[in-house]
Amino acid sequence: MAKDRQLHLGAFMRPAAIHTGAWRYPGADPHANFSLDQMRRSIRRLEGAKFDAFFMADHLALLNMPIAALMRSHTVTSFEPFTLLSALSAVTERIGLIATASTTFDAPYHIARRFASLDHISGGRAGWNVVTTANPDAALNFGDESQMDHDDRYERAREFVEVVTGLWDSFADDAFVRDTESGVFVDPARIHAINHKGPSLKVRGPLNIARPPQGWPVIVQAGASPAGRQLAAETAEVIFGAPPTIEAARSFNADVRSRMAAIGRTPDTLRYLPGAFVVVADSMDEAIERRATLDSLIHYDSGIGSLNSMLGFDVSGHDPDGPLPEIPETEAGRSQRERMVNLARQKGLTIRELARAAGSYSGFAFVGTATSIADEMQEWLETEASDGFNVMFPWIPGGLDEVVDRLVPELQRRGLFRREYQGRTLREHLGLSRPSNRFFPLEPSAVV
Repeated sequence: MAKDRQLHLGAFMRPAAIHTGAWRYPGADPHANFSLDQMRRSIRRLEGAKFDAFFMADHLALLNMPIAALMRSHTVTSFEPFTLLSALSAVTERIGLIATASTTFDAPYHIARRFASLDHISGGRAGWNVVTTANPDAALNFGDESQMDHDDRYERAREFVEVVTGLWDSFADDAFVRDTESGVFVDPARIHAINHKGPSLKVRGPLNIARPPQGWPVIVQAGASPAGRQLAAETAEVIFGAPPTIEAARSFNADVRSRMAAIGRTPDTLRYLPGAFVVVADSMDEAIERRATLDSLIHYDSGIGSLNSMLGFDVSGHDPDGPLPEIPETEAGRSQRERMVNLARQKGLTIRELARAAGSYSGFAFVGTATSIADEMQEWLETEASDGFNVMFPWIPGGLDEVVDRLVPELQRRGLFRREYQGRTLREHLGLSRPSNRFFPLEPSAVV
């Protein structure tokens, strides 16, 4: 590992904290999901700490939960990501802005136009989290009676990314002449219509907006199934995941990079940033107590709702203190289902215990002091388990403040995280090159 290699840190906001008990934690803001003031405060603190990006997740439906679960969970509703990130771009200058957008229930032209606009508005800070949307209830909100088959969703996603990136390349970087003397605003020879006709999509183009400042907004992907890993290998520049252990993360990271090499992509063009739930305190005992307090605030109705959503199957009719029954395969997200089933089998958890895990975030967590967490993060970086983390905060604002005020300075002291931004774009923060235009050579005068 290069001695000067540093961690990349994103802030995963869903839209505030992912833990279903977070809104009830002492000192938490229960209004954070729909408080623009709180979102402004959060992103300014994160930018002050030099985070790479503010990552805004999204859902296209209420999670498929019964009303008893919905009434107790703050994670099922949120601002629409583009609206929020456009507003937040006006109060920030450097931090990246990543939004989730679905390839199943949207059109490539819409996605290309929105992200190109956000990239221009923010001065080159946009990123697109490509999702295929696992929630079957989302289909009902878009006129479909059932969810698209899992593998078909990923085939469509692959074609969708090809079309969107093609639309971003509609204009050469120097296409806009803006010559007031001659009256030529744009050179027509520097415009390209993609004329795409594929199995799922037909898009003529060109896009009606200039090429984004970054060339393409950064492409993020989070699939963990074999189809998801292959899509990431072919298209992603950043991967967000939820490994249960450092060993699982290392294996996943190596697998995707080997897939990249097999198709001719350079593995170093990828940044793997798994999700990490971070609880930091002055002592290990205090950190453990904070996590226990958070977990105690998860009502069973909320936990079982989260579990059913992850499994794609309703287990609420089974004995809460009995084992998890056999779970059939559905068209819901496979990686989440497998993660919860494996957790139940490996640890012998009852449905009640598994429901609490589902509501509290069942992926990897760093719980400890700034020193102990920095030790663990350093191990992940140095053993090639990850390139950094998408940090999930236990509650807002205090849990975020603890990470910013305690953990980040310790990482900076060790030389593991930047003290200042070295560039202005998200690509520059992540050390990713600006893609050349597939239809026009990159001109010397192009924006870099």
